[in-house]
Amino acid sequence: MHPQKVVRYIFWDDDEPNQVMMDVAPSMTAPPDSSKYVVLDERTGEILSRPVLNKGFMYIMLQLHTDMFAGIGGKLFLGLMGILFIIAIISGVMLYGPIMKKYDFGMIRSDKSRRLKWLDMHNLLGIVALAWTLVVGVTGVINTLHDVVLGLWQQGQLAEMVAPYKNAKPVTGKLSSLDEALKVSHNAAPEMKASLITFPGTIFSSKHHYAVFMKGQTPVTSRLLKPALVDAKTGVLTDLRTMPWYVNTLFLSQPLHFGDYGGMPLKIIWALFDIATIVILISGLYLWIARIKASKAQLARLEEKQTELA
Repeated sequence: MHPQKVVRYIFWDDDEPNQVMMDVAPSMTAPPDSSKYVVLDERTGEILSRPVLNKGFMYIMLQLHTDMFAGIGGKLFLGLMGILFIIAIISGVMLYGPIMKKYDFGMIRSDKSRRLKWLDMHNLLGIVALAWTLVVGVTGVINTLHDVVLGLWQQGQLAEMVAPYKNAKPVTGKLSSLDEALKVSHNAAPEMKASLITFPGTIFSSKHHYAVFMKGQTPVTSRLLKPALVDAKTGVLTDLRTMPWYVNTLFLSQPLHFGDYGGMPLKIIWALFDIATIVILISGLYLWIARIKASKAQLARLEEKQTELA
């Protein structure tokens, strides 16, 4: 399938029943962009496809959106921009309230200057999209902390779960049955199902365990994962815990930010709000530039009058 490579992760997708995806890479610690992917029919083991997920237009757009190809530094920079975005929204609402006491809601002064028409459009779109922009802004900031949250989980809960193996040598040779790891994990959490398996030596496990990440079957719990650690030599379940609150907060923020929990209709709604937000941002920039020009023109007129009076 991929000679000289190792399987690191196995994924299941509810939208693709009876299929399983494998992440294979040169080593367990290889960078994410070195991964290759293989989709199998989990009933027959037949290879269905070899999707390329780390190339192409959508991959570039996703990376620009998440970290601008700058790693954790890019994510934290975008997080800072997200905080400024939230501040801009809140300050805009504070300015909008007193102004609209004088006018009807949704008013567009089409008979006035271009700047006033853009101002009214900016205010209208901003207040209509207020809840959405706040949700996307806040969840976007949370998502930029992905690497920080992962590090906290690794150093906190995961370290506690694998503490008994701290001084043990990494597993070598033949590993225990993967089917058995799935079975014992499901027996420990019968109301849940497997979403992801990570192999020993990956960043989501230890050098001694399979980590079977279980998820619930309701709209909310299907977004929350519970790691079950299974000894990769003996096949014995060694620990199963609910993720800390900060990890669950990250898990819940992801579908809210990307709008991927309601199928295509919700994605279309998210896209329309995206377009509205782009208009808000462009109009805000236009109004800012127009205000600077107007201020300079007014200052020039005042200076001209002072010169005439002198």
